[in-house]
Amino acid sequence: MIVLKNVSKIFEGDKTPIVAVDNVSLRVAHGQIYGIIGYSGAGKSTLVRLLNGLEKPTSGSVMVAGQDIAQAGGEQLRQARLKISMIFQHFNLLWSRTVSENIAFSMQIAGASNAAIAKRVAELVALVGLQGREKAYPSQLSGGQKQRVGIARALANNPAVLLCDEATSALDPQTTDSILDLLLDINRQLNLTIVLITHEMHVVRKICQRVAVMEEGRVVEEGEVLEVFTHPQQVITQQFVRQVSQYQDIEQTFNPLLVKGLPGIILKLTFIGLSTHQPVVAELTLRYRLPFNILHGKMTQTANGIFGELWLHVEASPDQLTAILADLRQHAIAAEVVNHD
Repeated sequence: MIVLKNVSKIFEGDKTPIVAVDNVSLRVAHGQIYGIIGYSGAGKSTLVRLLNGLEKPTSGSVMVAGQDIAQAGGEQLRQARLKISMIFQHFNLLWSRTVSENIAFSMQIAGASNAAIAKRVAELVALVGLQGREKAYPSQLSGGQKQRVGIARALANNPAVLLCDEATSALDPQTTDSILDLLLDINRQLNLTIVLITHEMHVVRKICQRVAVMEEGRVVEEGEVLEVFTHPQQVITQQFVRQVSQYQDIEQTFNPLLVKGLPGIILKLTFIGLSTHQPVVAELTLRYRLPFNILHGKMTQTANGIFGELWLHVEASPDQLTAILADLRQHAIAAEVVNHD
């Protein structure tokens, strides 16, 4: 559906060129929800402008729904953009128009008939849960309702791709979750390809299947969300993974300093999928006749499945530790020695 090959975007600066996107290659499958995450200045907003043709790449190719956006121009680009819709952080609604009129606007520009517009607007109002608010103006809506209007408007012309540029950044956590649930529902109902640009790992965790982590214009890590969460390779990715703790009810990060001086070993176990249901601690206790003390644990849900983390304390000999780690690997459980006495 979306294929970027060796894409770079360089702007002319006052003294030196500014490399906003640096040799990025990505592939987003049809019907996938794909996250692109990075801090401010990482290049992700420039990347999304390359996807919808608002910017032309300095080099590389940008294929969206079979069309080379980088090479398209004039009427060809206009037709290509009809397949690509976008929602924004600050909604970008027309304040003098009602909910229905905002949703209808893009269809009016496309030349749809009044009957087709009325039918489609009614369908979209129901889809985004705004029944009864059709005649309300943006000033009368909450932030979440405004974003629902933005989503409905973006879907009006039946796009193949929906680009979301920091679409939940202006919303509180509860409203963010409701909008993410709506996007997930739309993806499932319409099999719509969605690309989410964000600086919030919670957004990625909740609904994305794959994620690319950007830093200084480059993609420094990419993969399935579950794999990236459980085995983050880059420091920046590890920082993003730690972000998720603010959205959960329990403390997410275990601090080994809290048990400094405790004799023995502290192990961090990571479980994925079905392995989260294994009675690991009980089996280890019985097999090695050692008292395993549970220090901390958590479970995290992603769009790809569940993973769990468990911190254990045990006093074991070097030979016992080697055997314990081998046992855990056989159960497809990743184990890391966090602290060794």
